[in-house]
Amino acid sequence: MLRIPGQLGKDLCDAGSGMTRRDLLRVGGASFLGLSLGDILQLQAAQAATNSPQAFAGSGPGWNKAKSVIMVYLQGGPSHLDLWDPKDNVPDNVRSVFKAIPTKLPGVKFTELLPKLAQVNDKFTMVRSVSYTPVGLFNHTAAIYQFHTGYTTDKVSPSGQLEPPSPKDFPNFGSQIVRLKPPTVPMLPFVMMPRPLQESNVVGKGGTAGFLGRAYDPYYLYPSGDDMDMNKMDRIKVDDLNLRPEVTSARLQRRARLRDLINDGMPAIDRAVAKYDLNEYYDKALQLIISGRAREAFNLGAESDAMRNRYGRTTFGQSCLLARRLIEAGTRVVEVTWPKVANSDNHSWDVHTGLSKRMRNQSAPMFDAGFSALISDLDERGLLDETLVVAIGEFGRSPQRGVSTSGNTNNDDGRDHWPYCYTGIVAGAGAKRGFVYGKSDATASAPTENPVHPIELLASVYHSVGINPGTIVYNHLNQPREIVKAEVVTNLFA
Repeated sequence: MLRIPGQLGKDLCDAGSGMTRRDLLRVGGASFLGLSLGDILQLQAAQAATNSPQAFAGSGPGWNKAKSVIMVYLQGGPSHLDLWDPKDNVPDNVRSVFKAIPTKLPGVKFTELLPKLAQVNDKFTMVRSVSYTPVGLFNHTAAIYQFHTGYTTDKVSPSGQLEPPSPKDFPNFGSQIVRLKPPTVPMLPFVMMPRPLQESNVVGKGGTAGFLGRAYDPYYLYPSGDDMDMNKMDRIKVDDLNLRPEVTSARLQRRARLRDLINDGMPAIDRAVAKYDLNEYYDKALQLIISGRAREAFNLGAESDAMRNRYGRTTFGQSCLLARRLIEAGTRVVEVTWPKVANSDNHSWDVHTGLSKRMRNQSAPMFDAGFSALISDLDERGLLDETLVVAIGEFGRSPQRGVSTSGNTNNDDGRDHWPYCYTGIVAGAGAKRGFVYGKSDATASAPTENPVHPIELLASVYHSVGINPGTIVYNHLNQPREIVKAEVVTNLFA
């Protein structure tokens, strides 16, 4: 009998192993048989079959339309009033300092900060009624964790910050997706870039596979350089997707043939594992390395200067371009995290002070160029029909400038955190085009129509890729939990 040790509710590659996805991808001659990634691919498919979304009768608009997901996570919390939900006839300390401009949709206005996005909002749905009521103070980390995992945490400090990432955490949505629906081509399943989710010294919370085990962690692509370095994407290194110099592709293939010869001489084991199609998983791992598919996807230099300029020569813009390249190559989930610590200065969206200058000169131009190019480029290539794109932050900003809502200090040129009403974007994979869902009140303080909780958006993401949000996953204590306890917002989809 072939026995695989491990604890119930966990993968073999859990916290105790000390192994990461990056470690597991070092298959270019790493061991005698050389293909630990094959074991991982096998494990993922076996788990997917055990807890298959096909066991559920999925239905409704948008069901299973998305082959891939791009999450553009605007950590820091962008001001909805100063981007895409400006208000007229309001007090001076509520009104945006930026002028309102028309968009492609009659009667729908953005501010002057988003001229490019205003010309493509006929391609996506705006949800102007995202809303939730936090427990206690609502700082970044708790809200980030909630959106990415679908769950809140028990241990929140008085400031709203959480403990560092733990193997007991609920998994990031991307890890759940690639566990249940692995890619069908030899490609990295889940990539997160260009920096971690972060508030202060809490780094990566909500950005791991948690109790699923490290086998389902994203491939973390964090180029060297600080957050103000706009050329860091030119220094991408993916050495762990290269064959080691001393191991040629022919040599690696010979190792694979050697494995086959050994297996041929072990008929009992062959019979024991026949149903698992082990060769399929070893072959996938081998092809990931030898084919160069992943390495080529990371090669931004293959794009024309005109295309790279269209996205913007910034960390965010080039990350959006790379997200499109990865999706084209077969990656299932890409998360582009806003390239600044959530609670920081300069192009952070956390504008307690300096809103007018920081948004006009730093954050908004980056976002406008990169995100509008991503939507248009995907559409022009025919990829938007099968790719779900979501852009959202952990909350919006307070309607009144200079008022403290989170215990932070704000001046007249700043807005505090505001989870009670903000805006998210949903595009592609059957999402309605040129549609506004929900409505905020006269000061964008609260929804007046169709409030949407952030985890309902998360449920809608699962629905879009063909996963029932009620799918059961077992946590580190082997307790059954839904991947998210929320209803799908089917009205977002045509």
